[in-house]
Amino acid sequence: MKVLQINAVSGIRSTGRICVEISDYLNSIGHEGYIAYSDGPVYEKGYKIGTTFEKKIHAFFSRLLGTQAYFSKKGTRKLLKFMDSIKPDVVQLRNLHGNFINFKLFLDYCSEKDIAVVITMHDCWYYTGKCTHYTVDKCYKWKTGCGNCPRLKKDNISWFFDRTKKMLNDKKKLYERIPRLAVVGGAQWITDEAKLSILSNAKIITRIYEWIDLDVFKPVDSEGLKEKLNLKNKFIVLGVASIWANSKGFDKFLEISRKINDDMIIILVGKIKSQIDLPKNIIHIDETHDVNELIEFYSMADVLLNLSSEEGFGKVSAEALACGTPLIANRSTANPELVGPGCGFILEDLDPENIIEALNIVKNHKKEFFSENCINFAKNNFKKQERLNDFVNLFQSLIDLKKS
Repeated sequence: MKVLQINAVSGIRSTGRICVEISDYLNSIGHEGYIAYSDGPVYEKGYKIGTTFEKKIHAFFSRLLGTQAYFSKKGTRKLLKFMDSIKPDVVQLRNLHGNFINFKLFLDYCSEKDIAVVITMHDCWYYTGKCTHYTVDKCYKWKTGCGNCPRLKKDNISWFFDRTKKMLNDKKKLYERIPRLAVVGGAQWITDEAKLSILSNAKIITRIYEWIDLDVFKPVDSEGLKEKLNLKNKFIVLGVASIWANSKGFDKFLEISRKINDDMIIILVGKIKSQIDLPKNIIHIDETHDVNELIEFYSMADVLLNLSSEEGFGKVSAEALACGTPLIANRSTANPELVGPGCGFILEDLDPENIIEALNIVKNHKKEFFSENCINFAKNNFKKQERLNDFVNLFQSLIDLKKS
């Protein structure tokens, strides 16, 4: 089989690493795996979509006219020519809301060529008018038809116009034309939401957890890093995000930093846009794409604190568990699914006193009390080989549908 994945990035960040891992696996077992992407390092069987200039034009018109994924026609037509040359049996769509592809041109092509389509939901964009998430704003208009969007200035920003009703209707019509459409949620929460949406008529709707390479993500010696950061005898609370914002719990980390004891230290890995002076008990580490560096931080931490309000899966939580680090997570969206028995705690609300109480419980029990449960939970749910085979079987099922 020939499988083409399409994503905003390749080789970087969680979705880009996933693309490379599944494509490499396909190529290693006698199939053909390709990646089409907008940004990231060169991939041997890859195709770079569009140009930086075209992406900037796309972003401008998206904000000006209030529509997302309606531009980049030139780059998309060139992508379709590439697809003509490789003739994929299946295309797997990941994050497409990055100002680099024309969604209608692309799905019309897949429909005309009868190419099976797998929509993989890392967020909620595929079944909303434009939003990547909605639970914080308590907006569920996507179930009946969007409009009067409360998130117009969030996610894919529109300066003037609310086109969410049009975009939702356009997506629905495009999906109806795909004869072999599968929808995959990275967690049960988002899979169940999709079943209530414009994706509900897909041939297949299923959950496949994102995977962790357990040969890579495992406990490692981090004493050197601890000494380098002068953290001996400190209880280390870790937070990891690509970009820190209040939706990721940044404000809560600042609140608890003013209340925790002197023997606790917070490490935040990821970009911080706002120019603020962080408290002395917060160490900031810029975003890293170095997996080995991430593993050191996971292994060094006594607990991962995930205060994100909206998660389609929660890759950093799964990675931390694989490294034997317990998890304290917000009870929101997919977060609770990753706190297995004996792996940590779920927060019913994000009151600072509740967060600190959970931190103290982990501190008193010590990390070692949880580690074995964390590693076993990761092995039972996020094993790379098993989850990769789930996707291969899904691709084959869609190909078999065409034969039948």
